[in-house]
Parts: sequence; structure tokens; C-alpha cells
Amino acid sequence: MPDARVLRRDLLAWWTLHGRHGIPWKLRSDGGVPRDGEPLCPFRIWVAEVMLQQTQLAVMRPYWERWMLAFPDVVALAEASQHEVLLQWQGLGYYSRARRLHRSAGLLAAHGWPRDLEGWQALPGIGRSTAGSILSSAFDRPFPILDGNVRRVLARLLAWPQPPQRALAFFWRCSQELLDPLRPRAFNQALMDLGATVCTPRQPRCGACPWQSHCAAYAAGDPTRFPVKDTPPPLPFQVIGVGVVLDGAGRVLIDQRLEEGLLGGLWEFPGGKQESGESIHDTIHRELREELAIEVEVGEELIRLEHAYSHKRLRFIVHLCRWLEGEPQPLASQQVRWVEPQRLAEFPFPAANARIIAALQTWLGRQCHGGHAGQELPPA
Repeated sequence: MPDARVLRRDLLAWWTLHGRHGIPWKLRSDGGVPRDGEPLCPFRIWVAEVMLQQTQLAVMRPYWERWMLAFPDVVALAEASQHEVLLQWQGLGYYSRARRLHRSAGLLAAHGWPRDLEGWQALPGIGRSTAGSILSSAFDRPFPILDGNVRRVLARLLAWPQPPQRALAFFWRCSQELLDPLRPRAFNQALMDLGATVCTPRQPRCGACPWQSHCAAYAAGDPTRFPVKDTPPPLPFQVIGVGVVLDGAGRVLIDQRLEEGLLGGLWEFPGGKQESGESIHDTIHRELREELAIEVEVGEELIRLEHAYSHKRLRFIVHLCRWLEGEPQPLASQQVRWVEPQRLAEFPFPAANARIIAALQTWLGRQCHGGHAGQELPPA
């Protein structure tokens, strides 16, 4: 490891000129830059740090700004309904983060803001790096961080020959050793900014890096070889048959997922995984019978789309369906509802459903324009 004091000095000098100083949750309430040691609003930082898990800053920032308007403090979040919380989160993905924020808000409103790692890590979804980032950002406490950007910077600095995940204890020691104990907030932010803006995954700007002369990966001639990665296993692929079920009054049937899983608590159009040798029509018939106890006539294909999660790839094949018989029952969900299509925006849906809703609205618009509003769906 190069001299930590030299690395700190060079990084903070670079950050003073080139860092991201306008991040709103890292500023005082009046928009000013905090002095070293000055506390900041932990609520704003906590929400931002959770949103930044699995999401880039540029993508999450507008969500954070809307969230702060809806829930300006921890009490407002604790008192909100889960429906309101999920609706504000809609489109950001990994919805378990929103549910954890909501659960934690009640604890924090009652017991106050933790000042140590153990207190933060006791909250659901908060790991060591997130806890360290909150403590250093909100309270200027000397806790190291080790997010993806930091792992990449350190792996290149050392030209580490193995995937960092195999040596996490060592990388934590490096982050702790480098941390400036007098300016932990500034140093951690500088380290993240270096990874986000200079030491990027594919096209690092080595000529702009304050650590270029210390970097073993740069000296080796190809920084993009680091960090070394394990070969990921191929993502499993599934085809999902989805039924957009309409009744005689033009209402559409939706159901609310159970609480567990990444998409727990969200609303969706019913359906499920296609089994081997099964036609998509048969899949939709079977899934709606098993999950909702209804019989439908499967009509024309409305849309098909691909969606990738971190753990699997899905192809949704969506058909319009006419409800025939059976009172819908939530056999595999929390609840089911018949709703007017224009009210779908009032319910939080997974991101993949946005295109389904848009396709449905387009189809309904064509029916109205052609003078067929209220007619039954065409037969399959």
C-alpha cells in the first residue's frame, strides 16, 4: 500500500477542485457546504443511501427529490401508508428497499438516530458500508466505506490479482487505513467521486486521476483488467404468460403481490410461468384458474416484452382476456380488485407493467375511436 498520508493529501486536493459538491443531501438545509465536523440531516442522507443501493446517482436523484416533497421527515414517512410509500418508489426498482425504509422509519422516529455501526446495521437492509457512509456523511464520524466504486478504486490502486469479494476483510482494512480521521466525510465523498467520475469501469480517465502515479494497475498498462471478476453464471430465462382481464363493464382485474420478495406489495396483472410443452394460452388459463379461481377466454396478444432482473431474465407475453365466470379470489396474493383502466396510475406496479398499461390504454383508445367501446373482446 502506498503512503496513506500522501494518498489522502492528493485525493482531497483533487476533490476540492473536481468533486461533486452539489449533491443536495450532502448540503446544509440552506444549501450551503457544511464545515468539517458540522452535522447534516440524517434523514435525507439515510433515504439517499438506501436509494443508491443498486441505483446510480443520476437515476435516483429525481426520485429522492420527489420523496422529500412527499415525506419531508422521518415522522411523515413513519405515518404514511405502505401504498403511499410504494407509489412514490414506483419505477426505482428493488422495492424491498422502500418497504425497509418504511419499517425503519417507525423505529427511528421512536428511538432517534444511531451514532454507531451497530445501531445502523440493526435496521433492515443496512450493511456495513451503508452504515459507514451514513455516519460519515451525517455526523462526520470516522467510519470507512466499501461500496462498488471504492472496491474498484482500491483493486486498481493495488492491481489486486483476485476478485475483491474474495478478500473483503483485506479491502476493509485498506479503506480504514486510507480514511482521513480528521475529515472522514470529505475523504469518503472524495473516494466515491473518484470512482464515479474518473476511475470508471470501462473508460477510466487516468490522466485526470490524482492517484495515477501510485496506481499499480496504471503501471501495468491496462487498468480495465481490474478489478478481476469471477465469471458469472448465465441468468435463468423464463416465459411469463399474463392475462389482462376485462369484464363486461370495461374494468380490468389486478392483484396485489404478497409482501415477500423484491416486488412484494406491488400490484400486477395476473399470470405466471409457462411450463414445459405448454402453450401460452394454456399458461394463462391455468394461472388464472389456480391464482384467482376464474375462467377466462384468452383473446388477442396485447404486447410482449423482455425484462432483466439481477437474478433472471423474463419474457412477458400478454393477452387480453374476457372474464367468463368465477368470483376472483386472492389465492396467491393479498387482494384482487376490478378497477377502471384510467385509475391504474393510482396503484404502484413493477416497472415491467408500465408498458403493459400503456399498451392497454392504446388498445382501449382504438376501441373508442372505432366506435366499439363496451363491446366484448374478440374471441381467441
